[in-house]
Amino acid sequence: MISAAQTPLYEIKANLFKALAHPARIRILELLAAAPDTAAPVGYLLAETGLEASHLSQHLATLRRHGVVTSVRTANVVTYRLAHPKISELLAIARVFLLDSLAGSSERLRIAQELPAGHLDSSGDVDSTGHLNSTAL
Repeated sequence: MISAAQTPLYEIKANLFKALAHPARIRILELLAAAPDTAAPVGYLLAETGLEASHLSQHLATLRRHGVVTSVRTANVVTYRLAHPKISELLAIARVFLLDSLAGSSERLRIAQELPAGHLDSSGDVDSTGHLNSTAL
């Protein structure tokens, strides 16, 4: 059996990305990143996400289990905070990457739509009917 200390870093990274792999969790992290001191009470997160309390709780538990957020209870209020400031940077980098990728896809789509019907370009991005292959996006 492999101990946690022997787990390859790429497996640990994969588990982190699995924890982030839900739109609701990304939204929660974006809300926390934009909040003062990267922290917000559960009530705020409920209102902003529109999630049911049980679903929000499950998503927050997943993020907490993977060390992405921390929580503090003060009286009846539970406040969540990003566990590390680099999480905000990770979200920003993902946004830039996606916007750049979408811009490239839009350009390929524009070029493909200008091609005559039945044209197959050398990259295989366009099918025999002149439509952009979904795998090209």
